[in-house]
Amino acid sequence: MATQFQSTSTSDRYFAALAVAEHRALHSFFDQHIVEDRELGYFALDEGDYNALPEHLAARVVHTVHGAMSDEF
Repeated sequence: MATQFQSTSTSDRYFAALAVAEHRALHSFFDQHIVEDRELGYFALDEGDYNALPEHLAARVVHTVHGAMSDEF
């Protein structure tokens, strides 16, 4: 699930997307990516929404938070 933010500054959008990605990663097996977009600024993207991240999105990933759930038990 992608989440976008419409804050006033670019850094606000980035940090809002980072907060969502970090929160989601705690409860997910999948990596959470922050993707840069010219129109939206930044948005958080759950890797689990795609079989493989499409090239047009993978090229714009600026940060990744690794999924923190463990299925070792």
